[in-house]
Amino acid sequence: MRIAIVGSGYVGLVTGVCLADLGHEVVLVDNDAEKLAALQRGEVPIHEKFLPELLVRHRGGRLRFSGDLATSARDCQAVFIAVGTPPTEQGEADLSYVESVAREVSGSISGYKLVVEKSTVPVYTSAWIRKIMLRNGTRADSFDVASNPEFLREGTAVTDFLYPDRIVAGSDTERSSEVLRQIYEPLTSGRYYAEAHAVPRPEGAPTQLPQLMLTSANSAELIKHASNAFLAMKISFANAVAAVCESVGADAKQVCQGIGMDARIGTRFLNPGIGYGGSCFPKDLLAFRSVARECGFDFRLLDEVIRINEEQRQRFLRKVRSALWTLRGKRLAVLGLAFKGGTDDIRESPAILLVQSLIQEGSQVIAHDPAAMARAKEALPATVEYAATPYDAARGADALLILTEWEEYAQLDLPRLARELKYPIVVDGRNLYEGSAMTQHGFTYYSVGRPTAVPEEPAASVPSRDDAVRIEGERSA
Repeated sequence: MRIAIVGSGYVGLVTGVCLADLGHEVVLVDNDAEKLAALQRGEVPIHEKFLPELLVRHRGGRLRFSGDLATSARDCQAVFIAVGTPPTEQGEADLSYVESVAREVSGSISGYKLVVEKSTVPVYTSAWIRKIMLRNGTRADSFDVASNPEFLREGTAVTDFLYPDRIVAGSDTERSSEVLRQIYEPLTSGRYYAEAHAVPRPEGAPTQLPQLMLTSANSAELIKHASNAFLAMKISFANAVAAVCESVGADAKQVCQGIGMDARIGTRFLNPGIGYGGSCFPKDLLAFRSVARECGFDFRLLDEVIRINEEQRQRFLRKVRSALWTLRGKRLAVLGLAFKGGTDDIRESPAILLVQSLIQEGSQVIAHDPAAMARAKEALPATVEYAATPYDAARGADALLILTEWEEYAQLDLPRLARELKYPIVVDGRNLYEGSAMTQHGFTYYSVGRPTAVPEEPAASVPSRDDAVRIEGERSA
């Protein structure tokens, strides 16, 4: 099938290369000529596993790039809208880019077209897209509008697309449902997985064939927002439980593991830490709350989820202060700047917000991140130093702070780390280590929702009988 993807950002680029890998002819449309030129050269603007390989595989073949939306839409059977929907000052999603695309596509209808909203949008967006296209002269029987929300996690977006938990397709006509079935048939039939070039199935991915869940467009739009709100709620719940655990001396990691073993709850997203961030959860919670208010429902649960998340950063700062007494003049090694491991995205990153707070309190920060340092330099003050390795960051530091759960940070050479630090103090915002292992290497270890682990002081040596006689003789003399 010939498909146009409008928007070459995170969602648009991943969707484009993955649909090309499924066998479709894809044109990626963007009005940013510089970004298109970089993609045509094979340059990948984001840190995402398998994305460079798929771009090389299909660039110039099944995957093309264009700045001409009208022509691209005219030549395609389906047009996916994957432009940004940033929050306004009121927390609502800014849909002006979506509206602009709808107006332009309305002038490019020749034969039947399916317009698919892929961006994360509030309910009724599909209805508004249809209304805008009708207002701009498009015949009602020449197009349909469907909602096909994405459920991509940064760092694993390609495998999330190709090995999904579910594919949600919101369409209100059988004609549009059939087009969506054809688009995803390589996945739902299993045909893609038999291909020699198929991206390998990741560990833990569903083994059964993905199901295409057909819903109304309104339901699909709500499924996306409600899913992200629920996941953010699980994170905030785990952090609230961690706060109680710290008060009573319990281990939040054990408590959350016990909760998650209940099949009705599950362990995923029940990990205490420094709070959620990224481009989705903060924005989508505000948008979902705004939609609820417009519908006359005061969704106060979402207010509390947001409040707990913001408070979690302050709790972590208090933990750093308790470890060091004062922060002014302290040299602090920071491991992790991205909002999560596996990505270079620093949008709404709690790590970035914490570094900014540390600098405001007079600390000197030297940071390391495997992928996000270039982006962080654009967001952080020039006083922040950057290290080539975690050990370079730790050298001479008063304490080490772990802010992002990169896998390599969970496998540090602890004896070497202890030698590099001025004081063996680690404040772990991601609970990557066990306290007993850290104290064995001489660290004072602070984590989230668990008791502080302090090495035992060496026992005072008991003098032998001969030593006692010698000491007594010296006293007499």
